[in-house]
Amino acid sequence: MEQRALGRSGLVVSRLALGTMTWGRDTDEDDAAVQLTAFVDAGGTLVDTADVYCDGDSERTLGRLLADVVPRSDVLVATKAVGRTGHGPMGRGASRGHLLAALDASLERLGTDHVDLWQLHSWDDATPLEETLAACDAAVSSGRVRYVGLSNYTGWQTAQAVTWQRAWPGRVPVTSTQVEYSLLQRGVEREVVPAAEALGVGVLAWSPLGRGLLTGKYRQGPPEDSRGASPQWQAFLDGLRSATADRIVESVVTAADGLGTTPLAVALAWVRDRPGVTAAVVGARTAAQLQTSLDAEVVRLPAAIRTALEDVSAPCSGYPERRYDR
Repeated sequence: MEQRALGRSGLVVSRLALGTMTWGRDTDEDDAAVQLTAFVDAGGTLVDTADVYCDGDSERTLGRLLADVVPRSDVLVATKAVGRTGHGPMGRGASRGHLLAALDASLERLGTDHVDLWQLHSWDDATPLEETLAACDAAVSSGRVRYVGLSNYTGWQTAQAVTWQRAWPGRVPVTSTQVEYSLLQRGVEREVVPAAEALGVGVLAWSPLGRGLLTGKYRQGPPEDSRGASPQWQAFLDGLRSATADRIVESVVTAADGLGTTPLAVALAWVRDRPGVTAAVVGARTAAQLQTSLDAEVVRLPAAIRTALEDVSAPCSGYPERRYDR
């Protein structure tokens, strides 16, 4: 698997990252072990989790697998904090108190003394940004964190955080931002991706398959054994459904037929090779589903197909984001 530098940093990661949001709930430990082994055998290195995934069971599962199945030294562990993990006002947020307590709890669940990439899972209006970023500095200086990233930040929030860290020598630079990015969700191209590119921040694309819709398997309604058939996930899929989305999915299916590959491979290859993207984060409920994403590593989209897909999925853009030809 191709390896890429994450932004303007020395951290080199695989261009596919393994997402673990279902581990400990929809994906049991045996299946997770098969997934992790297959991912590492294929050359994958970056494994992404969060303290809130499955109430911490995602981190616990990954920690046990790094103790018994795959050596910790073979994997770059990325996790996140900010989400609610406890009761009361200090049970969530980006305050120094919550963040550092959440980091300690993540390390305990993961069974490791450090994480390679620690990400702020969301913006917190209630906490001054300088306090949040000072907590990141403390986490790195203590040796518990190697690199710091953002997640789900807007363009201006990304620019503010990165610029604040650059403003004074010794502050930890922001290395990455993780955002939803797919042919069905291209809004980040208006400001987030340009900001990341300009500031040397690597983009990690979550849900590159459009929450599963771009696989084509939901065209006639959700299969009975799919996550989309459950009440828990149906609203998540419905958030991207529209007549425009249907046209984009049909275009992906047509492209896949023409290339002799799968819609999943077409959608994944498109995101993986977008400007600014370092890695696409692929999550799978089963090992078989993950293998289809790993098989897409060899797929390259011809320029004509890329252009056609970009035309049909172009996001709305206007003042002041649009660049006018002069």
